[in-house]
Formats: sequence, C-alpha cells, structure tokens
Amino acid sequence: MPEPENPSTPPRVLSGMRPTGKLHLGNYMGALANWVKLQDQYECYFFIADLHALTTDYADTTGIAPNTLEVARDFLGAGLDPQRCTIFVQSRVPQHYELPLLLGMITPLGWLERVPSYKEMQENLTNKDLTTYGFLGYPVLMASDILLYQPQFVPVGQDQQAHVELTREIARRFNQFYPLRGREVLPEPKVLLTPSPKLPGTDGRKMSKSYGNTIQMTDPEPVVRQKLKTMVTDPARIRRKDPGDPDKCPVGDLHKVFSTPETLAKVYDGCRSAGIGCIECKSWAADALVQVLNPIQERRASYPETRVEEILEEGSRRARARAGQTMAEVRAAMQLSADGVRG
Repeated sequence: MPEPENPSTPPRVLSGMRPTGKLHLGNYMGALANWVKLQDQYECYFFIADLHALTTDYADTTGIAPNTLEVARDFLGAGLDPQRCTIFVQSRVPQHYELPLLLGMITPLGWLERVPSYKEMQENLTNKDLTTYGFLGYPVLMASDILLYQPQFVPVGQDQQAHVELTREIARRFNQFYPLRGREVLPEPKVLLTPSPKLPGTDGRKMSKSYGNTIQMTDPEPVVRQKLKTMVTDPARIRRKDPGDPDKCPVGDLHKVFSTPETLAKVYDGCRSAGIGCIECKSWAADALVQVLNPIQERRASYPETRVEEILEEGSRRARARAGQTMAEVRAAMQLSADGVRG
C-alpha cells in the first residue's frame, strides 16, 4: 500500500458503493474493512452512489432512499468515522450532475461499449430494459464521481481496474483539450489495489445479493448459525467417515478468512482425517463470524437515524465544497465561466 508522501498533506482517495440495501460480509471484506484502514492514512471520501442505482432501477425508485440510509449505517458500523473521513450521498452534491454532462461531450462511444460490465450486466439482468442512455453512459458518471475530488488513488479490487483505467483515459482526453494556464485540471488517479479475499456465499458461489446466498452484516447470531448449517461443503464428504479437503470446501474458505491459525489447523487436520464432521466445522466457522459481526452490529446500533442523517448532510456539505473547487477549474478550462481564461 503506498505511503503518503507528506504526512501533513495526505493523498486523497475516493470510493463508493451502490445503495442495494443492507450490506453483507462480501461487501465488508471486499471494501469496507479496507476503507476503515485507509481513513488513518489518507484524506478519504466515501459515498453512497444513489444516482448509479438509477441506471438499473429507474423503473422503481422507492427503495433507493431507505437503502441509502441502511448502507450509511453499515458504513458506520464497519468502523468508518465521520471525524476521520467524509461520508456523503452522491445525489446531494449537484456537481455529480454537472461534470458527467461535460465529460460526456468528449467521451467516444466506443470507449463505453467496450467496458466489460456493459454487456455482462445486460446478459445477467435480462428482466430489465438496459438499452438506455443512462446505462450506456454510467462509466462517465463513475469517472466524474472520481475526478470531481481530484484524488491520487482509487481503492479497488483486481476486477475493477478497468473502470479506473477508463477514468484515466477520460481525464487524459479532457486535459489535452482543455489545459488551464498550462496545467492539467483533472489528474489521472492511480489504482490502489486492496486485498479482497475469496468469500463464498452459502451455496458455494461468490457471495452476492443477486444469488440470495449472503450473510448480512446485520444478521443476528442465530441467523448466522442457521445459514452456516445449510452451507454446501466438499462434495467428496458424502458420509461422516469420508475424509475431505478444506481447500475444496466453501466453509474452509470462510475459515481461511475469519478463523484463528489454531482453529484453521484443527479444521485441516480434522477434515482430512474425518476426525470432525461438517456440522462441527460449520459451528467453528460461525463462532469466527460472530466474533467479527458483534462489534459491527454494536457500533451500528449506536447511531440513531437522526444522527446518521446529520452525518450524511455534513459529509455532503464538505463534498459539495471540494467538488465545487474542481468544477470552477473545469468551467474555466472549458471557457464556460466569465472569470476563467484557458491558458
């Protein structure tokens, strides 16, 4: 992980998440746990991308506002601290509407059509009409989300690097067209690769809300244990006396992420020798998950709805101020403001 060059002016990072409702352990391990670490090393902006929700859920927007609140509470429960980072809502920052329009004017159509998730989502979400201008252009909205804050880094997993690369290309094109007094207005952000461990859902596939196989960050202990009981295991273990292999078992994958080295050693020895059954192994995994989830849920419960709303409004105010600085430079570079002269 890159270290800040100057401790007095830490580099800026930005990332966001769609409001899909309460978050699950995959969201936590894939993003939130890393964000919590970053807030002590960087100037962090983390947002809830409610405008992005419109790209696929435009036909029914009733869930966006309540889901935004749930995601905000999960952010806080995970350990994001509004005193150490800026947490805000995308739609409350008007500049998120303005910059996509301007960047859309210079973004070639071919760049959007080649984004890997464009055809992938159309194939997977066959129950929705995604032949819209908004869906095709969502990478421009995503690029604008990033570039508005002129961050040095964007924390992403390995599979999201393509989106950051497109953002860099759009920034490069803008800077070539519109230098401001000889300098670049939109710095090209770098990828900050964050570890994202393999986290299976209860059916063995990647944990995903669309698969209905998640363990939510808000699931109480009885629910966690019940979900673990139904979780698929190594198919080689048909009977209790059959030896198994934790490396071929989704429950084994959970142990690798959450269990102590001592428990993991017991899992490997017991499973491969058939000394333990799957029920016992799942119980140990549930113990480890509950140890992680309990403090998250306690923090989450300490934030009443009124306090969450205050945090979002204050964070959005700070985000508007920072985004406003960028847009003043963008307008000046494009000669769209009276006081801006392009150099």
